[in-house]
Amino acid sequence: MLNNYLDISPEVRAALDAGKPVVALESTIISHGMPYPQNVETALNVEQLVRDSGAVPATIAVIKGRLKAGLSRDEIDYLGKTGHDIPKASRRDLPVLVAQGRDGACTVTTTMIIASLAGISVFATGGIGGVHRGAETTMDISADLEELARTPVMVICAGAKSILDLGLTLEYLETHGVPVIGYGTEELPAFYTRKSGFGVDYRLDTPEELAKAFHVQQALGLGGGMLVTNPIPEEYSMDPAVINGAITRAVEEAKQQGIHGKETTPFLLAKIKDLTGGDSLDSNIQLVYNNARLAARTAVALRALEKG
Repeated sequence: MLNNYLDISPEVRAALDAGKPVVALESTIISHGMPYPQNVETALNVEQLVRDSGAVPATIAVIKGRLKAGLSRDEIDYLGKTGHDIPKASRRDLPVLVAQGRDGACTVTTTMIIASLAGISVFATGGIGGVHRGAETTMDISADLEELARTPVMVICAGAKSILDLGLTLEYLETHGVPVIGYGTEELPAFYTRKSGFGVDYRLDTPEELAKAFHVQQALGLGGGMLVTNPIPEEYSMDPAVINGAITRAVEEAKQQGIHGKETTPFLLAKIKDLTGGDSLDSNIQLVYNNARLAARTAVALRALEKG
């Protein structure tokens, strides 16, 4: 029944059938993350980095009602050119978008869902969503956290976006039993910066250690995913005072303008980009590249484990 809705690209299908490592990649960074043609160039660069590191990339989106695991260059270009006119698709959106034959740019949540349906276990992204500042009154909590608790995919990111309440985000993940791993660090990275002041659950230092932890999690039947937080490379890390000042201003403007729900994150990221003169976008691109390399090496290690 599922094949009625899921399309796996020939390259990804061949890799899965041959037991080769595959890495899932999201598509909101293409449609909502940056302007055309930089968005397409970045997406293609990320795919190439995954290939260069020994795995096959599977960029994921919804196109004309089809769940896509692996996109062609033309499809990536289509997402880049169409941009914000493509809705961001979370779990709640998939049934209607598919039923109506519409497009959707996949967030962390829907990338995890489609990756899992296709049999892909490792996913590289920039940063996850989380508990928004002021959520104790707004209840604004990203669906990414619930998905991490239920869907068996390892998500490799640069931490939760620093526009969020990082402490509450960690508490939420703990409540739902999601392991938060620091790659080479005991401190949660904060997307644009390497430090947040919050600890992770465990520090692991090699792709092989990451792969083994995830392999055991699934073998034990514990369910759910695993969050790996990989700090942005030192040379691209931003000055905490600069980025935190920009975030504070952006959050205040969002309040004043009544921005809420799924419009919040795109608004804040665009405002922060403006306030930092584009430096935040440069950092964003570099941390995605860094995560793609680690995800590919981890997928290679995981396949080796699975083959026994």
